[in-house]
Amino acid sequence: MRMKIDKFVLSIIIVIGIAYFFPQWGSSTSKVPLDAISDIGISLIFFFYGLKLSPNKLKAGLKNWKLHVLVHASTFILFPILVLIFRPLLQTEAQELMWLAFFFLAALPSTVSSSVVMVSMAKGNVPAAIFNASISGIIGIVLTPIWMGLFVQDAQSDFDFTEIYISLILQIIIPVIIGLLLQRFLGRYVQQYSSQLSLFDKSIILLIIYKSFAGSFEENIFGSVSLLDLMSICLAVIVLFLAAYFLTGIVAKRLGFNLEDKITAQFCGTKKSLVHGTVFSKIIFGHMATLGIILLPLMIYHAFQILVLSVVSQRLGNREVVEASL
Repeated sequence: MRMKIDKFVLSIIIVIGIAYFFPQWGSSTSKVPLDAISDIGISLIFFFYGLKLSPNKLKAGLKNWKLHVLVHASTFILFPILVLIFRPLLQTEAQELMWLAFFFLAALPSTVSSSVVMVSMAKGNVPAAIFNASISGIIGIVLTPIWMGLFVQDAQSDFDFTEIYISLILQIIIPVIIGLLLQRFLGRYVQQYSSQLSLFDKSIILLIIYKSFAGSFEENIFGSVSLLDLMSICLAVIVLFLAAYFLTGIVAKRLGFNLEDKITAQFCGTKKSLVHGTVFSKIIFGHMATLGIILLPLMIYHAFQILVLSVVSQRLGNREVVEASL
């Protein structure tokens, strides 16, 4: 089977390269108002997200409650616990920062579009995937900052929980609500121009990534990250994904899920959203110079989850052909 390189992953690598060679565009003294542009872009992303949400479909999706509970328990409870168990082993400030980056990854909600696409490819329960992927982002708006508030205060002295939630309300919750209210008037346009809106979303995310890494490169934050450290991060990402994937699958089997529901539980329960991650990092961590390192495990995880689940979804999607040939 021929492997395809995800274009968005490739774009992230290119943007990080640009940030390395031209960090001055993202510095605090730059004349380019990247912060203002990204703030407006974030609000528009979640406004369009509200336009996409269908209240009727969300109500209909509540019926399969065991599947929904498992997906969100995996996303918001299992993942943080898997990272939390390593906290007592921390000894240095560098280890504390890297652990915080992994905990941030673990506390994030699931993706929306890629979860649904891959569940569809694998012939899983697509309506349930749509419901859970949509709800996960809303739950994450509340739970992710709560999880991070338990530990960010130790790493960031100016951490202000109230200010973070005000930013979340202004930049995310209000735009989502406005989008929901205008859905019956503008919802059809979102479907009509979905590919253009997806490109807009990715452009804003790439802008935030550039800004984050430009600041880290300018402060030489990555000077302390060796090749061995990078390999260790990649290994930790793989172990985290596989642990969550197989544990979710075991629980799904114990609950008596059929194959379609098991696929949805494992795919939606182990995805982590780069969109929410970059947005939340900007709000929670502000202008910390170490923001690039905070995002590093998330971006490696994003590439890995796309690679692995693309292969798995194609194999599962071909299962009827395989069964017929036996």
